[in-house]
Amino acid sequence: MLIRIGKEGDEMAKPIIDYKKCNVCKTCIEVCPMEVFKEEDDKKTKKKKVVVAKPDECINCKACEVQCHKTAIKIID
Repeated sequence: MLIRIGKEGDEMAKPIIDYKKCNVCKTCIEVCPMEVFKEEDDKKTKKKKVVVAKPDECINCKACEVQCHKTAIKIID
């Protein structure tokens, strides 16, 4: 079980995706223990993309940032 530490109102970590680098390999979806990421259709390009679906669920484990071989994800504290 994973527990978020901090007081209510504290700023939590926020994952940011650099879409210029992302190749939609979905590693972030696979490694995130909190299911923060999901794949969806990009309405503009009609292609698939990975989005930060649940940013408030991020526990700052940085698994996505470390495992992204394109360095497309940064965790902002």
